[in-house]
Amino acid sequence: MKRYVQVGCGFRGIFSFSVPLVKKYSDYGELCGVYDINTKRAELVSKYAEKDIPVYHDFSTMLKEVKPDTVIVTSTDCTHDKYIIEALNFGCDVICEKPLTTNFEKSINILDAERKSGKTVTITFNLRFHQLFMELKRQIASGVIGDVLSIHYNWMLDEAHGSDYFHRWHSQREKSGSLLIHKSTHHFDIANWLLDQDPVCVNAFGTRRVYGDVKKAPAKRCLECKEKCKFYFDVMYKTNKELYYDCESEDGYLRDRCVFSNEVDIEDTLSVNVLYSGGTVMSYTLNTSAPTEFMRITLMGTKGRIDATTETNTIDIILNSGEKKNFVISQDLRGHHRNADNNIRDYLFKGATTEMLTQAADLRAGIMSMSIGAAANVSMKENRRVYLDEFYKDVKL
Repeated sequence: MKRYVQVGCGFRGIFSFSVPLVKKYSDYGELCGVYDINTKRAELVSKYAEKDIPVYHDFSTMLKEVKPDTVIVTSTDCTHDKYIIEALNFGCDVICEKPLTTNFEKSINILDAERKSGKTVTITFNLRFHQLFMELKRQIASGVIGDVLSIHYNWMLDEAHGSDYFHRWHSQREKSGSLLIHKSTHHFDIANWLLDQDPVCVNAFGTRRVYGDVKKAPAKRCLECKEKCKFYFDVMYKTNKELYYDCESEDGYLRDRCVFSNEVDIEDTLSVNVLYSGGTVMSYTLNTSAPTEFMRITLMGTKGRIDATTETNTIDIILNSGEKKNFVISQDLRGHHRNADNNIRDYLFKGATTEMLTQAADLRAGIMSMSIGAAANVSMKENRRVYLDEFYKDVKL
């Protein structure tokens, strides 16, 4: 049985990893310790897991005392590299929540540490375990549309989902790397995986039109606001209160910061173009204030076209010959991330089936997806196209 420890005890860390590991996968692994810079929040793991889990006040001490096989990293994005590298150097495998990290330099440092340690880093790209994307991968790999010439790729986050990032630390570039890294790394990984190609060049545009300093924040946080706009977040509601409001005395973190705060310094509307190693070109957009939430992707090939969308959970294939095919994803897709989280946890904690081996995302996959977002950030800042070789020219990926 494997011994696990976890660093980072926010909502996703606890309910996507800590609790399931204790309650569902106890025959396969044991959670032997948790660490968070906010000790009060780390102590809540035991409550939600309904089992006494040791809380450590120092990451290094936790490693030395527990001697885990695997470290689960679910901390703030900009700290991933610190914990990953220390865990690898200690002789542990790592399971890291997306994104891998927030910039090129950190990714190279992680790669160097993994190669020296002989251990592995797995990135939790759960969308690879989403039934719609699994079927899409099978169809493209079959060659039904031939060589893929272009991808038109749209992700629309509704106001509830999109605005939530702007209440949190994710809206600060230093901590998240921007939504192109924190959020879009999911989406870029799917494109890389479907194509089985590497990104070569990136050009991007982004604006902030809805959140941030578009108007003066009426209050520092939602709790103090008399207006209670449509973006209102109730930090006093059940788990929110326990995980965040009741823990504020430890680190001062406000989970319900006003979305119009001048601390927001990332874009909310984005467009990215990518040239791939096999010649495929991609046009990608991310919007964080849509009336409804969905993904739509079109892949144009030499033999035809594939359209897929989460609006109807369908895949449509139209071939140049005139033949048409339609796939409806009928499997029960209820649950967080439409059951993709359950599927990836089965892989992480129970072990891989043959198909899962092709779905697993290793460190290289994490680097490739993060690099699109990082290059896009440079492109927007410097108003130019950016080649990944500028940053990886001396690195064998």
